[in-house]
Amino acid sequence: MQITDTAALVTGGASGLGGATAKALAAKGARVFALDLAPSIEKAERVDGVTYVEADVTDPDQVQAAVDTAAGSGVPLRTVVNCAGIGPSARILSKKGRHDLGLYAKVIQINLIGTFNVVTIASEAIAKTEPLADDARGVIINTASVAAFDGQIGQVAYASSKGGVVGMTLPAARDLASHGIRVLTIAPGIVDTPMLATVSDEFRAGLAAGVPFPKRLARPDEYAQLALSLIDHDYLNGEVIRMDGSLRMAPR
Repeated sequence: MQITDTAALVTGGASGLGGATAKALAAKGARVFALDLAPSIEKAERVDGVTYVEADVTDPDQVQAAVDTAAGSGVPLRTVVNCAGIGPSARILSKKGRHDLGLYAKVIQINLIGTFNVVTIASEAIAKTEPLADDARGVIINTASVAAFDGQIGQVAYASSKGGVVGMTLPAARDLASHGIRVLTIAPGIVDTPMLATVSDEFRAGLAAGVPFPKRLARPDEYAQLALSLIDHDYLNGEVIRMDGSLRMAPR
């Protein structure tokens, strides 16, 4: 699908996977609208062709306003990439007690319900655009994680949320097929993003050592590169693609 002279919406677009994807889409000629929370937008590197929009993915009104802005930008909204998410760690039972139900609900609300919220609102706007070849109108790419398949100790909330994103992929693609909208999911392995900013170099090296090949952490621009490939490949639909250097994580 053509990216040039279209609008693209990227959640979590101020940094990490979303920031790299917003930059890559803009470089390809898209008019990009990067959704994120205000503190993240304030710290974001400004990129030509990217408009930063303050929005909470769990808030339907804020997402609707952002989608309306993108859809009304003068070029058709064709692409949505959902990267917004959080990944706090907590065990079901620990020395601190039981897993906090509020924390579990928050992770599900942002990572899963927030993704679904954007999918529903954005797909409605994309469905109103003029169709391209093969009656295609656009593509939605969601972000899961290898934790959806190989969840680690302390990742019960995160793995639950990302497992939900994986499970959403095929039925969402089937639901939106009649509107010419493809739905795909990328499940990254360990990516060097702000989520890892607080870990030590030693811990980071240990994570990289567990990856079969390439024996390093993934880069956000590699996620962006894969997203561009999925957008370009018109016959890919309803699929979850692991981007993990063949990593299969044992519990630890």
